[in-house]
Formats: sequence, structure tokens, C-alpha cells
Amino acid sequence: MVEQSPVSALSPLTIVEPRSTSLEVHAHLRRLIIDSVLAPGAVLKQAELARAFEVSRTPMREAFRMLQEEGLIDAEPNQRARVRGFDPVELDLLYATRITLESLGCRLSAGRLTSEEADEARGLIDEMERARRADDTDAWIDTHHRFHGLCMARTGEPLIRTITSYAERSERYLRLYRIWHPMAFTIAHDEHLAILAAVEQGDATAAGRLMARHLSRTALVVLGDLAADTPSHAIDQALAMATAARSKPSR
Repeated sequence: MVEQSPVSALSPLTIVEPRSTSLEVHAHLRRLIIDSVLAPGAVLKQAELARAFEVSRTPMREAFRMLQEEGLIDAEPNQRARVRGFDPVELDLLYATRITLESLGCRLSAGRLTSEEADEARGLIDEMERARRADDTDAWIDTHHRFHGLCMARTGEPLIRTITSYAERSERYLRLYRIWHPMAFTIAHDEHLAILAAVEQGDATAAGRLMARHLSRTALVVLGDLAADTPSHAIDQALAMATAARSKPSR
């Protein structure tokens, strides 16, 4: 059976900054994979993509390396690669990490948002609701990322960079959830309001617990959809850890 290539439908890539061509190629390929333009299982060839994007093989090789490190592609020695499929075990580990780190981020930021940040976060909740009603998944997910970032506004480097990386890697699974369970996003709206209220009020324990439960609900539903017989061991342990301990009062 001859494998069909999705690359023929791709347009040339406009490079904004030639000195960062590898990063721009990586970012573009990454977005195509997350948006399922390059679907799970799609075969990718460096030479073919380099021609399609009108770039040299060197930045394409570096982009492949970064995508492989992120777990978005599986590369072969002959430079062929394949977009990784949806993996229940990966989902379990990705969301377990997010639960652990983002609940910590909320705890660190509780009671420390500026009034401008709190107002912006409330505005983002309204934006998410408008995007949900318009069935605009891209707008909803972009606004959702920004909201989560504001709830962790006092989380410094390198932690916030690590959190962002895991959030981006799990976006494919969030998109599945958005497609398969659109009505569940009314629940997410209420959860976002509760998380923001806890962060604003300085209740670190509640903020961390609410964020952990918010993330675990999404992960467990999608895990059940993908492979109901796959255990959620990592998610369960991360949730237990994030919701059990009471933080010490601030001094």
C-alpha cells in the first residue's frame, strides 16, 4: 500500500528572521501537528518538507530533532519520521506532570496577583465563554492558555517555562476533549471562576486543589475515551499529592 503524503498541500513558509530559521520551522511544524493538519501516523520526510517550505535541509533537521525531543514525532535512521499517535500512557504522564506543577504554580501565586492581572483573568474567562458559544476551538484554547498563565503569574523561571512546555505538549489531547465533549466546557467555565477566586483570595490550598481537579477531570475523560482499560496511575498519584497537603500560612 502506497502511503499518501500530506506535504503536497502545504504552502511555502515565510521566514521572518533568517537567523532563527530552525526555530520558525519547528514552531510551524509543531502547530501543524497539534492542529492535526499533519495527522497522527503521517509520514514526514526532511527533504520533502524542506522543498515545500522552501528552506534548506539543515534547519529542517534541527526542527525534527526538537520535535522528537518533545515526543511529537518518532524519527527513523533514514530521516523518515512519523507523527506520533495519541498515546494513553503519554497522556497519563503529561497530565500528571501538569497537575503537580500547575497546582504548585497556583499556590505560589495565591494572594499575589495585581488588580490588573485579576481583571485580565476575569476578562479571559468571558473571552473563553464567547469562543465556546462561537464554537471557535483555536480562540478558546489560546485564551485558556493565557488564563492558566495568569493564575500562575508569580511562578518564576525555569518552572513556568517547564509548565508551558507540558501544557503545549498536551494541547492535542485538550483538542480531542473539546471536540468530543463540547458541553463539558460549561463545567470548565465554573471551575475557572473558582480557581481565580481562590488565587485572588490568597487561599493557596484551595487554589492548588481546584487546579489539580480541573486538569485531572479533562485527562481522565480523554483517557477513558482513548483506552478505557489504561490505568491512570500517574494522574491518580499526582492528584492525591496535589490535594492532600495543606500549605503553611504565610508570614
